[in-house]
Amino acid sequence: QVQLVGSGGGLVQAGGSLRLSCAASGSIFSANTMGWHRQAPGKQRELVATVTSGGTSNYADSVKGRFTISRDNAKNTVYLEMDSLKPEDTDVYYCNAQIRDMTFVTRNYWGQGTQVTVSS
Repeated sequence: QVQLVGSGGGLVQAGGSLRLSCAASGSIFSANTMGWHRQAPGKQRELVATVTSGGTSNYADSVKGRFTISRDNAKNTVYLEMDSLKPEDTDVYYCNAQIRDMTFVTRNYWGQGTQVTVSS
């Protein structure tokens, strides 16, 4: 059994910063690509950023230069540092990870979502 637990959301004023964390736990052999997506009510979930186990990152154009994704492989944890936040960044943020478990089966897992609200 593998679980992803995200934390760190909240309410912040425009221009402020927040840091999200997401830890994977359970029967983990290895964590491959980890990342963050976000979703507003009635809209499709969209990619925010991903990072490979080797540290290669990828960002949506809308967050480049403002958000930074990182990970701690020893802790199977991924972080999202969000700076210069805008009201349009308001969404529920979901972490996800491609994890190979101890039976060597690789699946994509999702965290429970954490609300980020940016006031103008």
